[in-house]
Amino acid sequence: MNPALYATEGAPVRTEELPLFPFRSPDDDPFTPVTGADRDRLDAPITRVRLPTGGWTWLVTRHADVKQLLRSDAFSADMDAPGFPLLRPLPPQSPRNRSGSFIRMDGEAHLRLRRMLTAEFMIRNIARIAPLIDDVVESSLDAMRDAGPPADLVAAFALPVPSLVICHLLGVPYADHAFFQQRSGILLDRSAAPPQVHDAIIELRGYLGELIQARRADPGDDLISRLAVERIATGELEADELVGMALLLLIAGHETTANMIGLSVLLLLQHPDHLAALRADEDLADGMVEELLRYLSIVRTGLPRLATRDVEIGGHTIRAGEPATALLSLANRDDDVFADGSGFDPYRQAHQHLAFGFGVHQCIGQPLARAELRVALVRLARRFPGLALAADPAKLPTRDTSIVYGLAELPVTW
Repeated sequence: MNPALYATEGAPVRTEELPLFPFRSPDDDPFTPVTGADRDRLDAPITRVRLPTGGWTWLVTRHADVKQLLRSDAFSADMDAPGFPLLRPLPPQSPRNRSGSFIRMDGEAHLRLRRMLTAEFMIRNIARIAPLIDDVVESSLDAMRDAGPPADLVAAFALPVPSLVICHLLGVPYADHAFFQQRSGILLDRSAAPPQVHDAIIELRGYLGELIQARRADPGDDLISRLAVERIATGELEADELVGMALLLLIAGHETTANMIGLSVLLLLQHPDHLAALRADEDLADGMVEELLRYLSIVRTGLPRLATRDVEIGGHTIRAGEPATALLSLANRDDDVFADGSGFDPYRQAHQHLAFGFGVHQCIGQPLARAELRVALVRLARRFPGLALAADPAKLPTRDTSIVYGLAELPVTW
């Protein structure tokens, strides 16, 4: 059989005739997740696209349709399921080395692990660690000031802030940040070779497994210690499951917010009036953060799912066994929900955005991400009123092949 020919109910799908997805952001505009040319290749709000692995997926782009897909129990998040829309081949892994990754689980298996973390990331608990976030942001700004301009804002500020915070919460030594940041970058890079991904997973799980053993013997005031004492010791949780949960939180806890900080600063530097307004009135921060989350939509490859039964989305039937991908970046620019959705307006009401997903798999760490973004942007604006780009914005290196889009560098001066 021709590998470019995939049969569905009715006519076969000739994948070579479909638009290739993921789309690539324009080199000179990191704020355009899908170009006009790529949009023109989509013949409907729900349309087939070709995947780099040779398969295809339904691409769902409207806000209402994306919400319907992500809240429906007719779709699975299990990437091991046959036909799941993969952006790269899965590396060979034993079930043990996938244990605990609850965002790839369905139903009760997913909820059992997620419930163990819910209280940790509730808004009241994030408010409790506000002094920690303040201290981390201020110390990072002090270090950047002391080193003097110019600076790479990604390396000096955007990456250390969320890394230090999540390390503190989890109980992971920040001294090991180079180790886990390098390997998490590999896991998020869809161009990474499967053997390289396999090695990164094994090394990170091994590292966290040893850390968990140490915390079981000598608990501290951190999330890994609490879960080890309260869940593993009681038999509610397997050690391998905690390894997978910690791995997920460690990667998501620094990669997403780091990329949001970098892109947000670049955008605000190109809109100095908005940056000045934020500097003068920190009460604007909450609304501005929501608009930045909507407008930047850093998970630009979407959220992949697999239909487990026939379901109608936006008037279109997706059959059991067919793949579907919720494209958050276009849903967040839907003009039916956000007036002039392709424009940046920090004074709009953007709370309906889907940057954190939707439904049962919605990002559990969103209160923490919001708090970090708010504090980081306000303090940066106030501490460095003369902050300016030190490079051509059209030539900034971007992380085009990462599942979490962002800047590789952001040279600044003041």
